[in-house]
Amino acid sequence: MLVSVGYLIIIISVFGGFALAGGHLASLWQPVEVLMIGGGAIGAFVVGNSNKALKATMKALPTVFKGSKYTKALYMDLMTLLYEVLGKIRKEGLMSIEGDVDDPSNSPIFTKYPDILADHHITEFITDYLRLMVGGNLNSLEIESLMDSELETHHQEGEVPVHVVAKLGDGLPAFGIVAAVMGVVHTMESVHLPPAELGVLIAAALVGTFLGILLAYGFVSPLAGKLEHNLHESSKMFECIKITLLANLNGYSPVLAVEFGRKVLFTTERPSFLELEEHVKQSKSR
Repeated sequence: MLVSVGYLIIIISVFGGFALAGGHLASLWQPVEVLMIGGGAIGAFVVGNSNKALKATMKALPTVFKGSKYTKALYMDLMTLLYEVLGKIRKEGLMSIEGDVDDPSNSPIFTKYPDILADHHITEFITDYLRLMVGGNLNSLEIESLMDSELETHHQEGEVPVHVVAKLGDGLPAFGIVAAVMGVVHTMESVHLPPAELGVLIAAALVGTFLGILLAYGFVSPLAGKLEHNLHESSKMFECIKITLLANLNGYSPVLAVEFGRKVLFTTERPSFLELEEHVKQSKSR
């Protein structure tokens, strides 16, 4: 929603300002310029990226038009889930969660939190490291190192669409210049025309520069920033899981382990200690 609102503000401000200054909006409609700029940018986008990067970008772009799913309620569900799993380990031993880890979709614990279970990346991250804990052959430092490596890989993959969109935005002003130069070439070969008609051709050429810059800094480059923000939000979920599980491995009780995880959350989504405690109590009564 915010992206759409931002785009609307840009359109009203730029084109409305042009109209208020006495400009004719119809003169900005130059389909050929749009074809040269858009076609050139898309071609460069395809040439400069691998098939994997193209697919990742196409998959990521629709997410910028959706609201964030990483809400306080989701984080409370995550931490309550971890509390229940760690509490079961503390009471019944590591082997007691083997069934929950191997088949979370039928686990009496995981199924209480459908929003967490629906995110297969989060579910897989939790169950993979719980499985390593059940194996009992790795210490906390080794598991932490493995977690860091996986989180780094996750971040690198998430940065691919960010870099692709940023480079696309960086290239659009250049394609605007290309379109403008082509328009100037056309104007120069038409010097036999009356001054009024030459003025129309020059105006059309300048629209190319205008469109390239507007599309770059008003529409495309901001998407890279939005994608990067989404990436940081998704990474925070993994960090919360990592800190909680490591705290438990280092001997802290489930309550304290979850408290460690709560502290790494952004303040805008971080529940208070009492809010989380109440949520845990409500979950136990289900």
